[in-house]
Amino acid sequence: MLPAPVLRKLAKLVELGFSARAPLTLQLLGRLLLHAAAVGAAVGFVSLLFVVGLELTQHVLLERLAGYLPLRAAGEASPRRTFVTHFRPWLMFFLPAVGGLLAGLVSQLAPETRGGGADAIIAAFHERHGDVRRRTPFVKILASIATLGFGGSGGREGPTMQIGGSIGSIVGHYLRVTDRERRILLVAGLAAGMAAVFRTPLGAAILAVEILHKNDFESDALVPSVLASVVSYSVFISFFGESTLFAHAAKYTFLPAHLPLYALMALVVCGVASIFVHSMNATKRISSRLPLPAWLKPAVGGMGLGLVATPIVYMRIGEGQGLGILGGGYGAAQVAITGAAWLPSGWGAVEVLLLLGAVKIIATSFTVGSGGSAGDFGPSIVLGGIFGGAFGRAAQLLLPNANIDAGAFALVGMGTFYGGLAHVPIGSLVMTCELAGSYDLLVPLMLAESIAFVTLRNHSLYHSQVGSKRESPAHRHELIFDMLKQIRVDEVLVKDRSVSTFRRSTPASEVIQIVAEADGQDAFPVIDDDGMLVGVITSEVLRTMTSDPDIGALTLAHDLMAPPASVSEKDDLHSALDVLLESGMRQILITDDAGQVIGLLDLTEITAAYLATADSDAPTMR
Repeated sequence: MLPAPVLRKLAKLVELGFSARAPLTLQLLGRLLLHAAAVGAAVGFVSLLFVVGLELTQHVLLERLAGYLPLRAAGEASPRRTFVTHFRPWLMFFLPAVGGLLAGLVSQLAPETRGGGADAIIAAFHERHGDVRRRTPFVKILASIATLGFGGSGGREGPTMQIGGSIGSIVGHYLRVTDRERRILLVAGLAAGMAAVFRTPLGAAILAVEILHKNDFESDALVPSVLASVVSYSVFISFFGESTLFAHAAKYTFLPAHLPLYALMALVVCGVASIFVHSMNATKRISSRLPLPAWLKPAVGGMGLGLVATPIVYMRIGEGQGLGILGGGYGAAQVAITGAAWLPSGWGAVEVLLLLGAVKIIATSFTVGSGGSAGDFGPSIVLGGIFGGAFGRAAQLLLPNANIDAGAFALVGMGTFYGGLAHVPIGSLVMTCELAGSYDLLVPLMLAESIAFVTLRNHSLYHSQVGSKRESPAHRHELIFDMLKQIRVDEVLVKDRSVSTFRRSTPASEVIQIVAEADGQDAFPVIDDDGMLVGVITSEVLRTMTSDPDIGALTLAHDLMAPPASVSEKDDLHSALDVLLESGMRQILITDDAGQVIGLLDLTEITAAYLATADSDAPTMR
């Protein structure tokens, strides 16, 4: 038998596991959805303030002070430019460094806010049961405004993942919810942040439950995430209006003959995505080795960004100085989709897009890799759009097919690039359709996402992702019982074990003698004349008889037995453990289909079966 402390610990785990795995009652579900709606409203307003603060900072510093006019996507908020100012490209060399310095100083208050933010919130879910410090969202807002408002190359969606997820966790803390509910509210907040800033409520909800694992979904959080996304999205568009981020052709006709081209494009985009990840990781390694304090490194990255971006900004091509190098770069993706008056024709357009994509990789690596508070989600879809658009234009030039639309390849490239690197094929697919406001490209997206999911298995933007729930510390207690449900009692039952039984009429003296002589048996079944189980006598009867000498010779087994605690041989070990702990016994009786006793099951045998299954299912090292 297991020692008493081990038994008590296992019983506690069972208690925790049952409470975590119990089906949601309507009352609990209603409460959780109410909490998710509150999270959505809070995240919607905070996201609104974040975007307004970011736009205002960018307007004052980049547009009015430096005279830089950002290249924007069709659906981006664009303040009307009614002022006249001189273009000062030399300021573009210093502004990202100043922003990086400010972000680094602010991030000292919460070091987890350095970098994109998505990886940190994923780590909080798995490693700390969704617990986040209360200062985190506010520090992240300030650090992100400093980084992006001063010209850093990165997206605002990564920061809103951390901001929204942190708000969900904080709301759960003040409402005193369980660890499981707090994790769900964190996921709901993550979805709400994405839904507000990107205006993609369904895609954000799916992506939020998908992004935590490489091969699994956080299914319990799906409905709360949908509700939080709807509320957050509604709050945000009440001020910024309802629109899709990208303009595109009125209709994309699906032609099965183009599927091989989409498949080839997916492989090309996956190759570029691999280069992007290696570039980001290399910059992080170099940054970590610099003999400088952590708060100063984003400023160094900003200097590198200024050095790369300033010459291209100075070119002043068209209406977008810098061609989307600074900030998220959605305007560059818009050009890849619909083109622009200043974009050259023919191979010149392909060359411009390829150059722009290469510079964007370097610029984002400098910003995010050095610890700047900017997301990698935005640059990922921009890079996918740029290289997808370049591929589509090359296909137009090489193939005599007038039906090839470069914009379609750009949109499919967006979902493929991020979906493969983040291991979120479904969420990325739906978000891409929502970004464009069209499901015309659903089939090519499905094909390209599938190829990227397989091709980029060993590459990831987020190192905190785990393979599945089985590998997540957050689900350790719950999964004990998932494993036990997979094992039937008859798979571990020792069939040739001798089991002593009693009749109702067996004298107490005989019961005591047999129980005292029994070796390894603690539960003794009492059967009727037909062999059916009617009760059970435990070894505790010895202590009872010793403490009560008045029990006379007229006492029978019927007087000593308790209600039978048994399960069928076809039940699972989860049910057996439930009955075992509820009865307070150390062994449980096993019956066949006819209700007759065929053996005993010990707690140690259940534990051994669990450990054997856990060892066989343990993930291999990647």
